[in-house]
Amino acid sequence: MTQSTTDQPTATERKAGRQIPVIVNGAAGKMGREVVKAVAQAPDMVLLGAVDRNPSIQGQDIGELCGLEPLEIPVLADLEAVLASATQEPDAVMVDFTHPRSIYENIRAAIAYGIAPVVGTTGLSPEQIQDLRIFAEKASTGCLVIPNFSIGMVLLQQAAIQASQHFEHVEIIELHHNQKADAPSGTAIQTAQMLAELGKTFNPPVVEEKEHIPGARGSLADENIRIHSVRLPGLIAHQEVIFGAAGQVYTLRHDTSDRVCYMPGVLIAIRKVRSLQTLIYGLEKIL
Repeated sequence: MTQSTTDQPTATERKAGRQIPVIVNGAAGKMGREVVKAVAQAPDMVLLGAVDRNPSIQGQDIGELCGLEPLEIPVLADLEAVLASATQEPDAVMVDFTHPRSIYENIRAAIAYGIAPVVGTTGLSPEQIQDLRIFAEKASTGCLVIPNFSIGMVLLQQAAIQASQHFEHVEIIELHHNQKADAPSGTAIQTAQMLAELGKTFNPPVVEEKEHIPGARGSLADENIRIHSVRLPGLIAHQEVIFGAAGQVYTLRHDTSDRVCYMPGVLIAIRKVRSLQTLIYGLEKIL
C-alpha cells in the first residue's frame, strides 16, 4: 500500500502520540466519505488506507474525492493487501461501510490480520454474528458491529424499552433511501430484538387477520413484533416505534437529515474497539 510522504507520522510516532491508524473500507461511498473526513479531522486518529471497489476512482487521492486537501492516500481495491500492510501498525482499526454481500468476509479478513473491525454495514444473520464472535474471541481481537451509530437512536431504543413495560401493542416502521440493499434495516431488527428480550409477547390477537396482499402487515419479528420497511428517494434513515393502547398512541421517532450525525458514534467506536477482545453488537453497549 502506498504511504504518505515524510510529513505523515511514522508508526512509532503514532504509537507515542496515541494516534489510531484507521482503514476505511467503502471509502468512496456516502458514509465512507463522511468517515474519511471525520478521521482526517480527529487529532487522535490518522487515515492509513482507503479501500473501494469502484474501478473509476482507483488510485485517486481519497482526500480530494471527499472535498478535503490531498491526504496522499490512494483509493485501492484490494482489501486484503491493505490489511496485510496495516499489520505493521500498532492498534489499527478498519471501519466498514460496504455491502451485505461482502461484510462477513470483510470482518473475518480484518480479524485474521489482527485489525479491529468497526462495522456499520448491516445484513449479518444471527448465525454469522455468533460465528464472528467466536472467531474474534479466539483471535483476542475486538470487533464492533453497530446497526446505527446515531446516539439519538440509542436514546430512542432506551425510551422504547421503558415504554414497553406499559404497552402491550407495538409496531416498528423504518424508512430509508432506495439505495439501501437490505430490509428490514439492521436498526429496526435490533430494536425489535431489544423489546423481545424483555420476555413478553406483544400484540395479542383481537381478530383473525387475513392479508389480501402478502406482506401487507409487514415482517414478523420475535415476540410478535411487526416491522414495516419503506424505501424512497429523498429519505436518509428514519424510524418510528409506535405503541398503542385504549384511547392513546405513543410514538417515538428518530429522523436523520445528514449523515454527519453518525460520526460521533463512529469515532467513539474507533476509540473503544481496541480495548475489546470479542465482538460487541450495538452502540449502546459501549456508551
